[in-house]
Amino acid sequence: MSILRSRTAQATVAAAAVGALALTGCSSGSKSSDKPVGKSQDDAKSQAKPVTMGTAQDSVGPAKAVAGAKKGGTVQVYQEDDFSHLDPGQIYVSDAGMLSKLLYRGLTTYTEDDKGNQTVVGDLATDPGKSSDGGKTWTFTLKSGIKDQNGHVITSADMRHSIERMYDPFMTDGPTYIQQWLSGAGTKYREAYKGPYKGKHLPDSVLATPDDKTITFHFLQAHTDVPQAFAMAAYSVVPEKTDTKQKYDQAPVATGPYKVASYKSGKSLSLVRNTAWDEKTDPLRHAYVDGWNIEFNHDKADQTKTILADRGDAKNAIMFTGQVDATQLQKITSSKAVMKRTIQGYAPYVWQLNFNMDRIKDKRIRDAIALALPATSAARADGGAYGGDAATSLMSPTTPGYDKTYDPFNRVKKPNGDIAKAKKLIKEAGAEGKKLVYAYANTPVRTTQANLIINQLDKIGLDIQKKDVDQATWYEQMGKVKNGMDLYMTGWGQDWADGNTVFPPSFDGAQIQDGSSNYSHTNDKHVNSEMARIQLIADADERASEYAKLSKYISEKINPAAPIYYTKVFQIAGSNVGGLRYGQVVSYTDPTTIYLKK
Repeated sequence: MSILRSRTAQATVAAAAVGALALTGCSSGSKSSDKPVGKSQDDAKSQAKPVTMGTAQDSVGPAKAVAGAKKGGTVQVYQEDDFSHLDPGQIYVSDAGMLSKLLYRGLTTYTEDDKGNQTVVGDLATDPGKSSDGGKTWTFTLKSGIKDQNGHVITSADMRHSIERMYDPFMTDGPTYIQQWLSGAGTKYREAYKGPYKGKHLPDSVLATPDDKTITFHFLQAHTDVPQAFAMAAYSVVPEKTDTKQKYDQAPVATGPYKVASYKSGKSLSLVRNTAWDEKTDPLRHAYVDGWNIEFNHDKADQTKTILADRGDAKNAIMFTGQVDATQLQKITSSKAVMKRTIQGYAPYVWQLNFNMDRIKDKRIRDAIALALPATSAARADGGAYGGDAATSLMSPTTPGYDKTYDPFNRVKKPNGDIAKAKKLIKEAGAEGKKLVYAYANTPVRTTQANLIINQLDKIGLDIQKKDVDQATWYEQMGKVKNGMDLYMTGWGQDWADGNTVFPPSFDGAQIQDGSSNYSHTNDKHVNSEMARIQLIADADERASEYAKLSKYISEKINPAAPIYYTKVFQIAGSNVGGLRYGQVVSYTDPTTIYLKK
């Protein structure tokens, strides 16, 4: 998924260009003097473990109590930008994914123990699903009496509608796993069915609802990870009678413990208790606090300064996808009291520089840019020494099959770029003075990173034209096939611990369409055929090994996207916040365990 703002499996954002190198602790091209701190790649290994399949008993509520938790009060959240979508079907970035944990419920979800071990359980369903027909057919039974915020009891017809609406042409920004598994790979599902708004349903041979509580999916191929897919925010229930199509983004209907009280686009969002939510049916969520007050237009530096000061509402504050600002690290890490109100984790995201393959056709140019990238400096701009590690691969350390010895662009020895080798390639390509449009989100961190990268690309003889883009709609704009850009950074993380959720969404040519996560427009016959083959490998270890080989092929033979850095998470909360922990599922502060101490 993209994180925030990278898309996912789960999508961060971005100290003006002035003093950019001061953030890195080193000059461009030199080795960083920072001693590695924060979570390590060894910590990331735990997230590469397959999840456990839960039982019907695991799927009942209430969720295990958080020690010392109290009820009451309002949590304050500071956000850089508005959410691009509130409609769950359009959610595929991590800030909205955080919000979805409070508002929505789907057929399945994850629970997580104190060691970060994840279990897939039934959420609206009584269990994580029952498979038959060798894994091609999956049946779910709904729990009794679960209601939306209006008191409407959720039925199988609502779940059918929630899946069918994902086929409608206006739905462009969510995941496509279930649609493709049911109706055809790539964009074929779009041709098979146009959605439910004109009264037609998918045939029972594809999706059947024989009674109010049963829903059966007949997939084209066997899939063992159907429960994980249904745990994604996008497959949350949208009650049929209150679906307002495109307008649903402004006033969604909740099934989770909270509902929208007011939404001022671009300014704020407030949540209050959803009194129709029944904790006895919910194995995941708590509703310790009375509400959530989310304010937009607070950049990373402002979030950090405000929460660090710990005054007024900031005592009750958390970050959703914001991170500790690099310029304020010393104040935080030098205080034991402040460090007690921080969380750290190794996120599953790879920040990469996409090459628009429709516009940059010479691989020598792409290779030169990849070699020149200031990987460590870019990571340090996004959280200082805690921001991340230089990325050597398109696979994250959290992805099964990751090989930490693989380093095609020499990130280990030259973490801030190999200018000499890159210049040589540019000269060989006859590309000296070539104009390229570099797009970046208009946030302080992304602006800093853009300046760092453009400075390197100037050194190798390219003429880079800067184009700033609104952060709130970054992925929507970069997701357009005709986006008019040459170079642009995105972050991608696994939707669950499997290469199936990394490579097909990012590099399958059959999936190219507006809203697709194939940002580089990669369309290579060998890559396409290999992904089609690997996806059907039943053994998880063998599948991981094959994806590792494919990852190397993509980087070495095509190079459609250059890895820059792996993301670490370092967040701070107010002193009155309890239940603070890094959630492996959301890859940030877990909002489902939060309470206020007094």
